[in-house]
Amino acid sequence: MGTIIDTRAGEDKSRVQALEEKVQELARRLEALEERAPEDRVAIVVFSGDLDRVLAAFVIATGAAAMGQEVSMFFTFWGLSALKKSSELSGKTFFQKAMAMMSPASSLELPVSKMNYFGVGAKMLRAMMKDKNVSSLEDMISLARELGVRAIACEMSRDVMGIKDSELVPGLEHGGVASFLADSLRSRTSLFI
Repeated sequence: MGTIIDTRAGEDKSRVQALEEKVQELARRLEALEERAPEDRVAIVVFSGDLDRVLAAFVIATGAAAMGQEVSMFFTFWGLSALKKSSELSGKTFFQKAMAMMSPASSLELPVSKMNYFGVGAKMLRAMMKDKNVSSLEDMISLARELGVRAIACEMSRDVMGIKDSELVPGLEHGGVASFLADSLRSRTSLFI
């Protein structure tokens, strides 16, 4: 009789121990999942240097920030034109100078993606926005800053295109694709514009 009771007690102890190990394993897995769960963040890659597309990026960014979400905007290649305040040629290679002369010197010179017609389309769009009391791109950029939207200038694109700090608006962060991916992995929404 004593042997049967000892055996049952031993089996119960083993089951309890197995259950405790299972609970600990589930707790570890839950913690790992919680660490990888997306947060109320929006990550936007701004690749385009077209006025209408950059406007859309800032409308989304400021809207999300106004809703309390953390927003980061990663500007790369042509998207960097939206962050430029001027264009300098000194100290650049031949190709970088050519690129600087062929690309917009600031957000005020961005073309529209369709029907630009040597800048007429962009001027028409800006006039139409003003008639409808829609904020300009420059106003949206200011609003984004006020709302705490992070603007990150792609280091690699800057290096390739020879864009200097003095050509960009102040207050930007600089980073590579790793900084965007880190933001994107933690975001519920990631957009490429």
